[in-house]
Amino acid sequence: MNSKISVVIPIYNEEGNIINLIDELLPIIDKIGGEIIIVDDNSDDLSSNLIQKKINIEKTKIILIHHSMQYGQSAGLLTGVKKANNNLIVTLDGDGQNDPKDIISMLKVWEEHKVNKELLVIGHRKKRQDTWSRRYASLLALTFRKLILKDPTPDSGCGIKVFSRNLFLSLPYFDHIHRFLPALTRRHGGDVISHIVSHRNRSSGVSKYSNWQRFRVGLVDLYGVSWLIRRSSFPIKLKDENK
Repeated sequence: MNSKISVVIPIYNEEGNIINLIDELLPIIDKIGGEIIIVDDNSDDLSSNLIQKKINIEKTKIILIHHSMQYGQSAGLLTGVKKANNNLIVTLDGDGQNDPKDIISMLKVWEEHKVNKELLVIGHRKKRQDTWSRRYASLLALTFRKLILKDPTPDSGCGIKVFSRNLFLSLPYFDHIHRFLPALTRRHGGDVISHIVSHRNRSSGVSKYSNWQRFRVGLVDLYGVSWLIRRSSFPIKLKDENK
């Protein structure tokens, strides 16, 4: 691995999970090189206090950013990516359900296919540790994405992803963009590779979204992204002049 990474983690009220997640990440960052960027979306628990104490005792670079009000996960992602000092970005959910060990294999996939700089490597939680209702809601969302966006990605909502900073910042930003990165990457002329990753039970806390909330907002966003893709005004595939 020749490039240092910036691991971006948006959080909201994850005091029971975030320190364990940092402890799992530290050996990986120490081996590869890079930084951890945590964006606190105006939590009202002890998340930030615990992270700050961790920053004070660790040598690895950990950056903590605070939102002044709650803006959502996509905003946290954008804030973290903008702050990143490295072009290679890895994202994780702050609830600890993503296993940081999967970063190593995902980076290998990135290295093997990075000839296309417009590349997204996204996790596929084949054995999800979620309730049946949440799995059903995800299956329903997948069906609609395939139908409306023609997006074959089996798990576009997985929090663990690898992509370049330049790619992300070149995409049109909107709230909930994190759920549509595969479709938007393809719209941009890029490639998307799904990589099977593990998925763990939450050790603490509860999900910040209800299934109905995800479905209702996601359906509106689907049609918005569909319109955006249809209205693409730039060539995403260029002719090879050498042929």
